[in-house]
Amino acid sequence: MSRIDRTGEAGQAGSGGSDAPARSSSVVASGRAQGRPPAAPAGFRRRFAGTGRHGGVGHNGPMTTERPWPPSIAGERETLRGFLDHHRATLAMKCEGLTDEELRRRSVQPSTLSLLGLVRHMAEVERAWFRRIVGGEDIPLVWSDAMDFQVAYDATGSTRAEAFQAWQSEITHARRIEAAAPDLDVVVHNSRAQEDVSLRTIMVHVILEYGRHNGHADLLREAVDGTVGA
Repeated sequence: MSRIDRTGEAGQAGSGGSDAPARSSSVVASGRAQGRPPAAPAGFRRRFAGTGRHGGVGHNGPMTTERPWPPSIAGERETLRGFLDHHRATLAMKCEGLTDEELRRRSVQPSTLSLLGLVRHMAEVERAWFRRIVGGEDIPLVWSDAMDFQVAYDATGSTRAEAFQAWQSEITHARRIEAAAPDLDVVVHNSRAQEDVSLRTIMVHVILEYGRHNGHADLLREAVDGTVGA
């Protein structure tokens, strides 16, 4: 089992520009050159065709984000990559077709959760686990020099352009760092939890983090315009 000593700190889940939304497909660019799994057959790709007051059509046109479906038969690493990319695309999909104001709209009080806040939070999660812990980079969080993971949830002054650019950048770094690791048995040190952790466990944790918050995103999106469906 490989071991790399790092001093990064993992993020902890917290509380619960222009109004013309940009297409979010670049967030889930394939990254095949870095060892990403090949695209799934057409029958295993899902197009966001939600239903509701807008019948699967956002304020600015049809929702057309396509998600790579995890492979049905593949090795462990390819399977983990597939599920992680699927969940990344799901969050992007849930934000498609909405204005900045709608993306910032909060759920019921006292929660501060919003779709844009979730995007910002997941940018912090990607940075904390992959760049700080696996990569060993001595860098602060995107939105907090004090390592306060709650700051990202407050999207009051944020825009789609700001949040998605940061998130996309962290995903790109995460893919690069993961692809450079020799195997899933690489062990790094999480100083926040004061324990060693394998790359395998980190990938599973980030998948679970996305899964949890994509459930929040389902409810937040339905509350904005009635759109449902995954």
